[in-house]
Amino acid sequence: MFDVEGFILVGGASRRMGRDKAQLVFDGQTFIERIAGELSAVASSVSLVGARQPYGSLRNIPDLHMQWGALGGIHAALSATKTDWAWVVACDLPFVTRELFERLQSFAGDALDAVVPVQSDGRPQPVCAFYRRESCLRQIEELISAGEHTPRALLAKVRPRYVESSELGDLPNAENFFFNVNTPEDFEAAARRLNSDF
Repeated sequence: MFDVEGFILVGGASRRMGRDKAQLVFDGQTFIERIAGELSAVASSVSLVGARQPYGSLRNIPDLHMQWGALGGIHAALSATKTDWAWVVACDLPFVTRELFERLQSFAGDALDAVVPVQSDGRPQPVCAFYRRESCLRQIEELISAGEHTPRALLAKVRPRYVESSELGDLPNAENFFFNVNTPEDFEAAARRLNSDF
């Protein structure tokens, strides 16, 4: 249905983790390897955004606005993509799956600018989302010019399709999709979830 490129955001400082989250090994794979493997089922190519060092053979897209957080990463991804739509996924979401990506992508349409899942706590997850390049890139550039740093500000400016957790709940391991690994304690909790669910 779509020719799509995928991008994994790896530019965070990992201060709370104390080491590079992208390089954490989980069930025999780094977080990047896990996410890239799942993204490759829906994307013609997978690239990194904001990497400070090489990660295997994956191409790296440098941030165009340094120290601009996730919104800057989304901007770099959409500036680099050659496709009308692109996936943007944070490197610290190790439980995302190709089934999740396929389901979210199925909601994309001509009247939309983004497809964004909503976590079970009601918060949208803009760093595991599907973006239309032209309209979103234009809005991000305006937001950055105005000093805005948050991806949620982008969602307020475009036409998103929010996908509720109930619309994803039938997928395998859906309760863990947006488990975010920021600290050593989170990593330990993720390992416990992996052992109990797989």
